[in-house]
Amino acid sequence: MEPQQLIRRPLITEKSTRLKEASNTICFEVARNANRIEIARAVTALFGVKVIDVRVANRKGKWKRMGRFIGRRKDWKKAYVRLEPDQKIEFFEGV
Repeated sequence: MEPQQLIRRPLITEKSTRLKEASNTICFEVARNANRIEIARAVTALFGVKVIDVRVANRKGKWKRMGRFIGRRKDWKKAYVRLEPDQKIEFFEGV
C-alpha cells in the first residue's frame, strides 16, 4: 500500500499538541488495515524522520441522529508515532 493511502491525515487536537511537546509524539488517522511496521515506514517515507515507536488505537464510530433518523459514523484507526528527540514534523510553518 502507498504511504499516502496509509496516512490519512494528522490529528491536531489539544491532547496531540501536548504529546508533541512532552514526548515528541505525533498523532495520525491511518487506514484501518495498516499495521505498526507499515505506519512507521510510511511516516519515514513521507516526512523523512526517524521513528522510535508506534502505538495504534482502534476507534469505534459514534451513533448520530439527524431528526428522527439514526446512523453511525465509520470506525477508524489512530496512530501515535514517537520520533527521535532531534526529529520533528511541522504542519504549520511559522505559526
